[in-house]
Amino acid sequence: HSRASAAIMGDDKFDGLYMTVAQQAGGIDPLFDSFFGFLRRKTDFYAGAGNSAKAEETMQAAFQRHRKMWEDEEKAKKAREGKRKADEAARKKRIEEENAAKEASKDPRIEEVEDNVSAPHISAAASVAAAAAPAGAPASEDKGAKPINNGGITDTYRWTQTLQDLNVFVPVPEGTRGKQVNVTISSKKLVVGIKGAEAIVDGELFARVKTEDCVWTLEDGKVVNVTLYKANGMEWWKSVVVGDPEIDTQQVEPENSNLSDLDGETRQTVEKMMDDQRRKQMGLPSNDEQQKQDMLKKFMAQHPEMDFSNAKIC
Repeated sequence: HSRASAAIMGDDKFDGLYMTVAQQAGGIDPLFDSFFGFLRRKTDFYAGAGNSAKAEETMQAAFQRHRKMWEDEEKAKKAREGKRKADEAARKKRIEEENAAKEASKDPRIEEVEDNVSAPHISAAASVAAAAAPAGAPASEDKGAKPINNGGITDTYRWTQTLQDLNVFVPVPEGTRGKQVNVTISSKKLVVGIKGAEAIVDGELFARVKTEDCVWTLEDGKVVNVTLYKANGMEWWKSVVVGDPEIDTQQVEPENSNLSDLDGETRQTVEKMMDDQRRKQMGLPSNDEQQKQDMLKKFMAQHPEMDFSNAKIC
């Protein structure tokens, strides 16, 4: 039992090796055939078991053990997805309520008073408003397409991302086999294509990746799914390949359900980023900018004799 438990705890140790073998074998049936051929040629699995019934019993025990593990993982996955959807619905509801509260708090009397203010006073008020505005706030401009699953779609592939990784889905001719696929991943470059043909994806990556963790699979013989793990797990990518269409990273939506997987310091940073993003979407300053504005207002109230018309927040 202890040997079986140890095997389960480290059953991902050889994933890279098995993935290579599976891709070269070209399917599950050939993979099993190759594996049992290895047992026949290089081990005493059949002879050591004493009889074929014992060998089958060993295989069935391993199969049943891993099927139970798979069922448990699927249940946990569905539970996480349900929690993610519930958290997302709660987040959207909270934002709608905050937007409604913001609209309700607007005081129309301010516009009526300003209509009667003389030109010099209007200029002074504008100066104070400019001083309290976030320094270097950019003008409205096109910052990229709206993200789809935090990623996007190009002419040759679609992609999604989390803070830690990306998935790049590259369509290939239906019926393609794993041994026909050519995928090359380096720290700053990605190549995906069919051997003997022009590459479908070939370019410099937006940022560095951990090549030792990156993997790819062929799905249904028609889509190559490349998983890239970011070297910097605190950065949203604007594109997969430099020069391809970019997305607006200010509109990405981190999944709340993933925050529990982060360490305390990283989680605090991500939550602050999410809150700053939400405030920006509402037209509000970030937490840091708000703190600076509050400090300026407090200082102005304490020193009414001073002229703050040229004050700047740095």
